[in-house]
This record gives sequence, structure tokens and C-alpha cells, in this order.
Amino acid sequence: MFCIMNLVVNRVAKNTGYLYLRMGITTFISLWVTRVILGTLGASDFGIFNIVGGAIAMLGFLNASMANATQRFMSFYLGGGDVEKCKQIFNTSIVLHFLIAIVISILLIIAGRFFFNGVLNIPDGRETAAKTVYACLIVSTAFTMMTVPYDAMVNAHENMKYYAALGILTSLLKLLVAFAIVYTSYDKLMIYGILMACIPIVTMTIMRVYCHRHYEESVMAPIRYWNVKLTKEMGGFAGWRLLNSFSSVFTQYGLGLVLNHFFGTILNAAQGVANQLSGQLMAFSNTMLKALNPVITKTEGMGDRKGMVSATLYGCKYSFLILAIFAVPAIIEMPYILKIWIKTIPEWCIVFCQLQLIRSVIEQLTITMTTAIMAQGQIRNFSIIRSILDVLPFVLTVLFFYFDLPPYTMYLAWIACGSILGSITLLYYSCKLCSVTYDQFFKIVLVPCLVIAIVMFVIGIIPSMIAEPSFFRLLMTGFLTTIGMIIPMSLVISDREKKMINQFSKSITNKLKKKK
Repeated sequence: MFCIMNLVVNRVAKNTGYLYLRMGITTFISLWVTRVILGTLGASDFGIFNIVGGAIAMLGFLNASMANATQRFMSFYLGGGDVEKCKQIFNTSIVLHFLIAIVISILLIIAGRFFFNGVLNIPDGRETAAKTVYACLIVSTAFTMMTVPYDAMVNAHENMKYYAALGILTSLLKLLVAFAIVYTSYDKLMIYGILMACIPIVTMTIMRVYCHRHYEESVMAPIRYWNVKLTKEMGGFAGWRLLNSFSSVFTQYGLGLVLNHFFGTILNAAQGVANQLSGQLMAFSNTMLKALNPVITKTEGMGDRKGMVSATLYGCKYSFLILAIFAVPAIIEMPYILKIWIKTIPEWCIVFCQLQLIRSVIEQLTITMTTAIMAQGQIRNFSIIRSILDVLPFVLTVLFFYFDLPPYTMYLAWIACGSILGSITLLYYSCKLCSVTYDQFFKIVLVPCLVIAIVMFVIGIIPSMIAEPSFFRLLMTGFLTTIGMIIPMSLVISDREKKMINQFSKSITNKLKKKK
């Protein structure tokens, strides 16, 4: 059992190393690009891109749902060694995504007539630019949807070296777009939308060529490998995931629409900055999850439920801690961070960023439980309840704004319903369906994480009480919060975790020595 655990740790360590390399490069580029784009477009045009682009990004729920469904089936059967089944899954997914891309493109074209006739609050004179951005992103969305089977295959094979290389390439392309926007003499918003829409087409082409050359499951033969029973099974699974994802993204985009309707595009710019900052900081924990999620599904596919539970709980714990080490000092020093990051801070941006990070940190406590529930396959009831909780923040926000409550109440509703109640729902179904116990969750995840987070915050807030905002104070806050994590963590860590961490460290060290 320990030998198997060593192999898993080595694999996760190797993949995490590739992903952290990717993350380090892409995070720096993304933060710099956001600064440049916001400064070049201005708060109003940046807000337009976020609200119009959000209409297309909402369709990312389809990609997420279908990619999760395809990856779940692919990882499950790869864990069992059934290559022929994987070929059937791949070809079924190719056909489904082609049909979905056509249908969604048509629906988006129809929806556009409503978006630009009374729904979106676009400043006078910018309607043409907004419509151009919308049209370009429809095209890129269609191509992105058809890439999902290949993305799922790469993740199922845990080929994070290639995934990291492609991510770095995508970031470099975004950097080129930022340079083009700065120096173009044409309408900057329109050019930005057009160039950003070209990036998914380039990355899709590269990914398809790579998969067909490297994976035996990547065989284009839809008629030969078409399986009606498998199509129904994948369609049913994806359907429930689709409901869950749709409700989540509908609320996210719907809240942007409500914010736009009551307060205009400037607050959409503040929301866009909050999403960017949260997304970049979450990349630190999501990087580990990208390497861990296929392991959870493959372990369940091999029939090792105990191993799956262990990977799930420790995944929750370390995902929380990885995000907390960056999020806690960022929450404390948010005004100064935004001051040195972006030139002009939109109204309410500081509070939005702080609350968005708090929401993200809470959700890490149960983040891998979604993968565990998906791995075992019974997701109907969970998806229905979770979808209701996801929609509640939208309903509450409409009521709050109708009664003239301040903009930040949107995030309070989101935290209460989506994060806290949503996490409780995940825990309940993980215990019910995946053999997780409440005692395990409290002992391994909740109690240690809450103790560490409280210590980090109490220690980290000291510099802000005795010194003026400065880069030195930011460094001190980061140093003290790190100490606030290391000391209590060393007291509560188990012997098993120490072995896993030592094995992980040795694996990384050995690989670095080999490269030298």
C-alpha cells in the first residue's frame, strides 16, 4: 500500500512541478496584461469587455461540464486499463461537442438581439464595438467547445508537461495581444476582442495535432466506435453536470448583469479586477488539483475507495493551505496591492477583491469532494440541490439592490449560499456516497485549517496596526502569515502526512538534480 502511495506521490509531484512552472510564468504575464489592458482601454471599455465577454464566458459551463464528463469516463476506464472503451468515449465526445457547438452558436446569435436591445447597459457610441466583441467571441467559443475531448484526454493521461507548455504559449499570445492594443491606432476594444478570439483557434489546432500523434485512444472513427448505451450514460452524466455548472455560471454572469443594471460599467470593471486577482491566486491551489483530480478518479476506477477518500481529504486540506498562504496577506494588504498593480482603482474594487478571496478560500475546504462525487457517478440529487444553492445569490442580490443596499452585499449573499451552504452540501453527499466520514473531515481538514487561518490573520494584521502602507509592510505581512501557517501546521500534522511531504520533497529534489 505504501509503495502504491509512493508512486502516486511521485506522479503528483512530477505533474505539480510542471504546472507550477506554468503557473509562475502565466500568473506574472496575466497580472501584467490586466494592468496594461485596463490602463489602455480605460475602466469603461474594460467593463464593456467583461460584461459582453461574460455573456460568452457563461458558455464555458458547457465546456466545463462536458470536459468533466469526458475526463471522468476517460480517467475511470484508463484506471481499469480499458483502451477500447476510451476510444468509444473519445469518439462519442467528438460527435456530441460538434453538435453542441452548432446549437450554441445559433442560440448565442439569437440571444445577442436581446442583449443589445435593453438588457446590457452600454455607453452611447460603444454599441458597435461591443457587438464586434460579441460576434468574435461566438466564433472562438464554438472552436473551444470542439477542443474539449482533446483537453479531457490530455488531463486523463496526466500529461501536465504538455499542458504546461500550451498554457505558457497561450499567455505569450495574450502578451502579444496586449502589445498590439497599446500601439494600434484603430478602435482598441474592437481589436482586443478580435485578437483574443483568435487565441483559442490557435491552441485548439495545436492540441488536436498533438493528441492524434501521441495517444492511441485518439482515433477519429465515429461510426465504428459509436455506442448508444455509452452515449446515454455520458449524456446523462453530463446533463446533471450541465445543470450544476449552468446554475453556477448563470449566477456569476447574472450578478454581473444586475451590477451593470443598477450601477453601470465602472463596477463591472471592479468585478473584473476582483475575478482576475482571485483567479491568479487560486491558480496556486488549482495547480495541485489539476494533478490530483485524475488520480482521485483513477483510484476509484481501480476499486480503491480508501485511497480515493484519502486523496480527497488531503486534497481539500492542502488546497486550502496553498491558497491561504497567498490570500490572507492579500486580503490584509489589498489597498496597497491594488495601488501598485493597477494605476486607477475602480470604485468598490478593494472590497470586491477582499470578499472574492474570502469566498474562494472557504470553497477550498471541500474543493476535491466534487471530483470524488463525480468519480463514483451518482450525481443527480447532489446536482439538483447544489444548483438551487448556486442560484440563490442571484435572487438575493436582485432584492438587495432593489432596496438600495450597497454593492458589496452581492458578495455576502454569494458567500453565504454558494460557499458555506454549498460546502455543507458537498460534505453531506461525500459522506453519503463516497465513504467519507464527518470525523475524518473535521480531524483532517476543518479544525487544522481554521486554526491555521485564524493564527495567520491575527499575526498578519500586526504590521498594518503599527506601520504605514509600504512595500516593506507588505513583505512583513507575508512573512508573518507564513510563520503563522508553519508553526501551527507543524503541531497538528500527522505522521502519514510527514511521510507524504518528505516523499514529495525528495521527488522534486531528485528531478531537479537530474536536470542539472
